[in-house]
Amino acid sequence: MTKSELIPLRKEPQVAYLSMEIGFDSRIPTYSGGLGVLAGDTLRACADLGVPIIGVTLLSEKGYFRQEIDSDGNQIEHPVDWNISEFLELKGTQASVFIEGREVRVRAWEYFLVGSSGHQVPIYFLDTNVPENSPEDRRITAYLYGGDTRYRLIQEAILGIGGVRLLRALGYLQIRKFHMNEGHAALLILDLLSQEREHGTMESKLVETVRKKCVFTTHTPVPAGHDRFPVEVACAVLKGNFPEQEIMRGCPGGELNLTRLALDHSEYINGVAKKHGEISRGMFPGYSIDSITNGVRAVFWVADPMKELFDQYLPGWRSDPFLLRNALLIPQSGIQHTHQMMKKALVEYVEAKGGKGFREDVFTIGFARRAATYKRADLLFRDPAKLSEIAEKAGALQIVYAGKAHPSDMGGKEVIKRIIQTMRTLQGKIPCIYLADYDVTLAKLLTAGVDLWLNTPRRPQEASGTSGMKACLNGIPNLSVLDGWWIEGHIEGVTGWAIGPRPAMGIEESSDDAKDADDLYHKLGEVIVPLYYNNPAGWSKVMHQTIAINGSFFNSHRMVQQYVLRAYFS
Repeated sequence: MTKSELIPLRKEPQVAYLSMEIGFDSRIPTYSGGLGVLAGDTLRACADLGVPIIGVTLLSEKGYFRQEIDSDGNQIEHPVDWNISEFLELKGTQASVFIEGREVRVRAWEYFLVGSSGHQVPIYFLDTNVPENSPEDRRITAYLYGGDTRYRLIQEAILGIGGVRLLRALGYLQIRKFHMNEGHAALLILDLLSQEREHGTMESKLVETVRKKCVFTTHTPVPAGHDRFPVEVACAVLKGNFPEQEIMRGCPGGELNLTRLALDHSEYINGVAKKHGEISRGMFPGYSIDSITNGVRAVFWVADPMKELFDQYLPGWRSDPFLLRNALLIPQSGIQHTHQMMKKALVEYVEAKGGKGFREDVFTIGFARRAATYKRADLLFRDPAKLSEIAEKAGALQIVYAGKAHPSDMGGKEVIKRIIQTMRTLQGKIPCIYLADYDVTLAKLLTAGVDLWLNTPRRPQEASGTSGMKACLNGIPNLSVLDGWWIEGHIEGVTGWAIGPRPAMGIEESSDDAKDADDLYHKLGEVIVPLYYNNPAGWSKVMHQTIAINGSFFNSHRMVQQYVLRAYFS
């Protein structure tokens, strides 16, 4: 929405939330997946709750990419064409960041998220495509996560350094906390340190003064996933912003480690699930790392037919998602009838996309995640013969998949290709489809229309995961590996089912693909599919419990309230 259509800001923003990607509308393609959609849900919940926060991200004017899958199962990437000015309002204010000694001008596009209370949260999309910049520099904010290591650091300099400088230029001078959603924005710390020096803060108090202003959320439980750059690259890219000795101070051990930079300069640090917090404390001993389990915005992810049902039986749930705990009061027939409406919409969409043989009365498995190898999207297809046997003996199956691989992730692309090729071998036995171009709109359709949400990450590499939370809000139970949020949300046979054993406290055992596949097939063939077909009342009960137990807790209202109490205004 444009500023002219809105009521005035109620409060001066006191928290700046910086994220490489923020996703809240498929027509504004400035996100790649879970990290960006989580950021969008976080800021929407802040708008609902009246939290005085402001968002900062990159414009990504060519988007992440539009995914095409050819007849052989190969992913092909295309730029995304979208009309920026149709959604965002260009601000006249600019700031400067130096890249390799060159002055690069940064401008901002403004968008307002409006909460249920009328409170508005401004988001600024940083853009280097301005006439004053060179052709190369105008492309810095063209593609999300595009280019090589150098390009990535340049983008992160625009986000972190450019973000705080542009906020100052826009007049936001009373920022109490800077929340770094992952380490991509950590270079803002160097700018805050520089500002404190200019303001005369004593060197002995410099780090502590900045630390009190910073909040850091880490999302990556794998050491290789944290951004690190050789000191030579860091000094070359950041030259002109700070004296070389200041850059070197941020590169202990001969490298710029953005996670370490954030850890060393943040008063509050958290992982995104209880297990992830535990893993992060093991990865980074000596740091006080809390955990706030992720959540999703209930009123956004609940499908329209289910919203109407909740409105009837759970009045007030839109502003207070905790009321979903009373979902057990909804008649079973209401949940079942409403779900069939959503399933019908999914089947119609699948048919329009070329899916054949899909029916509304057949048990439907859904899987939609970023196609990274550790997510093991192909685990379900490890033994196609076993899958066919389940469909023959336990009950008919149909399978819907979606998800993008990063353009440079050849392993992820191979997973997609392998899945599609296996799906073809199942023709005539199990209807299957891999839907291209997974985005927020498709995610809403899938997480409401399938019967079972599948998640198969290799433990312990799932920080949290949020797709299954969206399914829960629509009464869709999960079948998932006990990692990330599902360790907290899982009650066997009550909210869903586990794949593999429960991890022991303090002991990390990697997943065994063969054993997990066997357990997955066992649960499907012996427990889940028979329950669906032979005991509709029992299945409906699981759906009710999924909403009441998980939907009422794993939502962004609860998550944001925890950030407010522990991180922002503690």
